[in-house]
Amino acid sequence: MTESNAISKGPCDSCGSSDGNVLYDDGHSYCFVCESYTHGDAEMPQEVTLTNSHELGRMTQAWQQAKPVAIPDRSLTSATASKYKVAVVGEHHYYPYFDADSTEPVGFKVRHVKTKAFRVVGDIKSGGLFGQQRYGNHKQNRVVVVEGELDALAASAMFDDKVAVVSLKQGAAAAGKDFKTAYNFLDGFTEIVVCFDADKAGVEAIEKVAEVFAGKLRIMRLDPSVGKDACDYLKAGEKKAFTDLYWSASQYTPKGILSKGELWDRLNAERPDKLGDYPWEALNDITYGFRPTELITVTAGSGLGKSSILRELVMHVKQTTSNRIGCLFMEEAVERTAEGFMGVDLSTPVHLPTSAVKRGSQEYRDSFDRVFGDEQLMIMDASFDTGATVDQVVARVRFMAKALDCKVIILDHISILVSGGQHGDERKALDEIMTKLRTLTQDTGIVLFAVSHLKRPEGKGHEEGAATSVAQLRGSASIAQLSDFVLGLERNGQAECPIERNTTHMRVLKNRFSGVTGPAGHLLYDNHTGRLSEFTPEALDEDAL
Repeated sequence: MTESNAISKGPCDSCGSSDGNVLYDDGHSYCFVCESYTHGDAEMPQEVTLTNSHELGRMTQAWQQAKPVAIPDRSLTSATASKYKVAVVGEHHYYPYFDADSTEPVGFKVRHVKTKAFRVVGDIKSGGLFGQQRYGNHKQNRVVVVEGELDALAASAMFDDKVAVVSLKQGAAAAGKDFKTAYNFLDGFTEIVVCFDADKAGVEAIEKVAEVFAGKLRIMRLDPSVGKDACDYLKAGEKKAFTDLYWSASQYTPKGILSKGELWDRLNAERPDKLGDYPWEALNDITYGFRPTELITVTAGSGLGKSSILRELVMHVKQTTSNRIGCLFMEEAVERTAEGFMGVDLSTPVHLPTSAVKRGSQEYRDSFDRVFGDEQLMIMDASFDTGATVDQVVARVRFMAKALDCKVIILDHISILVSGGQHGDERKALDEIMTKLRTLTQDTGIVLFAVSHLKRPEGKGHEEGAATSVAQLRGSASIAQLSDFVLGLERNGQAECPIERNTTHMRVLKNRFSGVTGPAGHLLYDNHTGRLSEFTPEALDEDAL
């Protein structure tokens, strides 16, 4: 094996470490944080550990003859260095590593005082953790594990050498491996306190060591504003802050499981307010509006006015909040979608030839400017895109959330994705899209209104006013399971009575927030204005239309 010497130390482009990347004299570099390797003159990666027995013997002799001295740039005294048998020989620090049965080092990490570059001599992989030889009798209940040798010295100094402190051999990236090789030693302690650097690599390393010792782990979480490691705390004179963190080290809990303290902090943290209200009082009384990350399913039989209700909702959100709204109406042309919103603005169905507001008129233009001029309402053209895949539709919703910063998004409707049969099993396709939409709302914080069709019930159909239920949601139970809220719409579109024929009954089928379900008000459609208004049936008669 060809030997190579470290000549400098600096930042790593792969992981962002400020000083973990080491450049060697043959041109190759190796990052001790993320373990990334860059080729130099050598054709194959070089071992960082050098196993030259002559050089190891020479260094061991020099180490034995050297006197411990202070390391002033790290605020470390000679007494602390002596306890860990760290010697300074000329312009180099010698950090010795021992195995369980030897009083002589099996290897050294050698660090240049000025350049900070280091190299490894001997075979430290066969040795224990740095400083492990000091605590072989396991008389103490706790051991603290830090990332580097200097951190071990700094932590021990702040503990006045009253706490067992060792460090990893190969940095955060190899923390899991180091814990496994030192298993017997670490298992001799009642508790293992991890004090890794306050950076991404340190956080990730905690999860690796937890795979080995989750039940014994306690975590010291350093404050980056004070310092990212023990050396920083010592140099800043924050001995008390460091020891306080040691005594308050929290027991490790797997991701997703909160300790009592973490749960309390979450409960008292500022939480986002609701994103908006519905235009209808009876529905707000049950739902308390809608909130970030909610997935809301709106369902009804075919042709019963789901799109009209969504237009009223969108325009209400636009007029009462500053939230940007994104609309993906997949079953109608974008012109029809735009004129539907303008119809709400003008209280006249401008898409009909009988409308008094004509295309090209000033009134038509003024309405367009009110609805779309401030770009708060965004429409994506996906009309009749029945060939769209689940991933394509999810990508469009994500684009509206991430790129356009939409907080409220309408997807009308998910059933069209499986209506052509191109996705094979309808149930599996609906499972897939609902799972991805559920994940998307959590990741982005949006509220998503998704329209879903119903299966035809036995007996009277939904077009004749049949009641809705979650059991009738088309194709997949995941629609009901993954939704936070399900709103069913019911109307007898074939009734002789014009009031009955134009009345939509809202029914809350699922309500994860408040738990209240059942009838949620009535909306009357006015054929002349094209608008929906909330009412109580007792207050109207046929002459009202």
